[in-house]
Amino acid sequence: MGLPDKRSEDSETDRVDHSLRTIQDRMNEAGPAAAASYTLLGAVVGLGAIGYVIDRWQGTFPWCMAAGLFLGMVVGFYELIKSTRR
Repeated sequence: MGLPDKRSEDSETDRVDHSLRTIQDRMNEAGPAAAASYTLLGAVVGLGAIGYVIDRWQGTFPWCMAAGLFLGMVVGFYELIKSTRR
């Protein structure tokens, strides 16, 4: 049992560095898809919530909420398609 070998430390550092670079590359590749999914979710939830508030205010439940959810799906899928065509 002696001191650790300098070559094994360098090899371990290289493996960790390579692993971190690989993870970063995968995250960069997944970025547009993640942004599109957040846009889809945000559009549906946000416009649905706006429709719900209008329904409560006007007493027209569930028509404005349904329209908001539908519009959110249209906007969200439009953004999803737009981001996948890049």
